[in-house]
Amino acid sequence: MSVIREESNRAIITVIGRDQIGIIAWVSNKLAEFQVNILDISQTILKEFFTMIMVVDLKSATLELVALANTLEREGLEKGLQVKVQHEDIFTYMHRI
Repeated sequence: MSVIREESNRAIITVIGRDQIGIIAWVSNKLAEFQVNILDISQTILKEFFTMIMVVDLKSATLELVALANTLEREGLEKGLQVKVQHEDIFTYMHRI
C-alpha cells in the first residue's frame, strides 16, 4: 500500500553576502509584502560575511514560489546578496541520505 504524501506549503530561503545594515529587514519586509510567514530564522556573521537560513510558510502567499524566488534573487543581486528559495520538499529530497 502506498502512502499519499501531501505537499508542504513551506520553503527554505538562504541569503549569503557581505554584511550590511538592513539585510534581515529587507528580506522580512519583502516576505510580508507577499504575505509569506516566517516560521524560523537562523543568521550569523562569519568574519564579514552574513549568512541566513529561513523556513517560511507559503500558504497565504500572493506570489507563486517561482515568482517569489525570482524577485528575491533579482533584488538580492542588486544588494550584493545571493538569495535562493527552494520548496521544502525539493530541499528535503536533495538532502536525504
